[in-house]
Parts: sequence; structure tokens; C-alpha cells
Amino acid sequence: LGVCPKRGPMHPIDTLLARLDLDRLDRDLYRGHTPNDGRQRVFGGLVAAQALIAAYRTVDETDKFAHSLHGYFLRPGDPRGPILFDVDRIRDGKSFATRRVVARQEGEAIFNMAVSFHVYEDGLSHQERMPETPAPEGLKNNAERLAEYAQQTSNPVFPFLLRLERPIEHRDPEPIDLLHPQPHRGLKRLWFRGDGAIPDNQALHQAVVTYASDMGLLDNCIQHHGHTWLDPNLMIASLDHALWFHRPIRADDWLLYSMKSPNAEGGRGFNTGRMYAADGTLVASVAQESLMRVKRSP
Repeated sequence: LGVCPKRGPMHPIDTLLARLDLDRLDRDLYRGHTPNDGRQRVFGGLVAAQALIAAYRTVDETDKFAHSLHGYFLRPGDPRGPILFDVDRIRDGKSFATRRVVARQEGEAIFNMAVSFHVYEDGLSHQERMPETPAPEGLKNNAERLAEYAQQTSNPVFPFLLRLERPIEHRDPEPIDLLHPQPHRGLKRLWFRGDGAIPDNQALHQAVVTYASDMGLLDNCIQHHGHTWLDPNLMIASLDHALWFHRPIRADDWLLYSMKSPNAEGGRGFNTGRMYAADGTLVASVAQESLMRVKRSP
């Protein structure tokens, strides 16, 4: 995989592309690195994206492309150490190939993913229409909104977030007030794209979208009840993650992430999402179940 173009260190997307350039240790065994930036655990979207790249390294990219992935987050990843990705070549067929990837740290599995690859073929086609949404141009980006929160409150989380790598740019047409949240139910829309150009390699674009797909999705089930990730009485984490690629995708063009939470029960929230290119083409669908425990007063 050709990863980082020669353009200097200032483009935020380059940090992510460099982390997707896994070290090959042996046949079907790869090593990935994560930023040790003060977070308590590795971002789940990064582990999933790296696992997808590891699976891609074992198939013929000119022939087959990932059409679906299903992952389970098993243990929190430690950002202070590397992650090993062990790929099992489950099946290689003429039209489909299947891989299982286990991500490990210190001998313990932290993430498990199945990936299916398919040779593109012509067939019947239809899609659900993209919801009407204000264009991203003119909307504030994620850095601008974080800076505004940092001016409004002394909470140290906002200066901390502003220091983190931000390879994905977000623009929210309907932002939730994190300091004074109200229940938000139904559809939630969010524009995103990689913050910089990405080489013309479908595996890389799918991996960047996989990384970004874990951002904002979990929020839907807690925002339904008027909570945000700032709530100290809330314990939240991604439990599993599934993504289907319907059509070729570009992660450095604007994509609309249309999300909702159909259900929550038993300390778990269920969230779904659809991703559309700016011209209205449905390019991917997402589903995730998350842990959402609320601490009860004694």
C-alpha cells in the first residue's frame, strides 16, 4: 500500500496514513502503532482500520475489495505499546475471500474482526435517498467548536482534545450543546472527510472511513436520553462494529454520516448509520452496539 505522499508533516491526515502503514513481521502477522497522546485507551476506530489493512495485505487488491467487516472490541487497547495483527486466511474463492483478524497486546486479544472481500460484478441496483442537509461549506469545523467550548468552560477536556491529532474534519449542521444538552431523538447528520488528500487506493479510503465511522455513532443512543460523553456518571464504550461498503468511496471528499439509535436496553445502545457522497450516492452503511451504563445514586 502506498501511504504517505511527500508533502511535509503539517497535513493532519498524514498521521493516520502513517499508522495504517503496518510493519510486516511474518506471513500474515503485522504490527501497528498508536499515538501515546494521553488517552487512557486506544481509539477503537484506529484498531478496526488497522485490522482492515492487515486483512487487505493478504488478498489481491487488484481483484477483490472489502464489502463488509464485523468486529468486536474485547479489551481496552493500551496506547503505550504496539498492537499485533494476526490474519487467518479463512477462505479464498473465485468471487469472495474471507479473513479473520485478531489484534493482540501482551498476548491478550483486544479486538477480533471478520472481513469479506468480493470481486466487483454488475447487478440490480437501488438505494435509499440522502436526507436533505445543509452543505458543509460555511459550517464550523470540529476544531472551531472545541475552541469555543474551551473559552466557555474551565473543563480541561477541551484543551486536551484540541492537542490531539485530528486526521478527520467534521462539520455538524445540528450540533448538540455539550455543556447544556437536551434529548435529541431521530436522525443525526454529520459531514466528515479526511483532513488532506489520500492516495488513490481503495483499501486506504475504506480504512480511513472505518476509522471515522467510530466517531459520533455511539453518541446517538446517549443523546436520545439527554446525555453526552462529558457526563461523569456515564460509562460508555463500543462493543461491536459492522460496516458494509456498497460502492467505491473517497474518504478525502465530503461524506454525510446520517445516524440514529433505534433501541437501547439492558445497558446497551444500538446505533445505525448511512454514509452518502456529496452527490447523494449511498456508499456505506454502519451498525454498532455500545455499552451505556449510568451510575445510580446510592
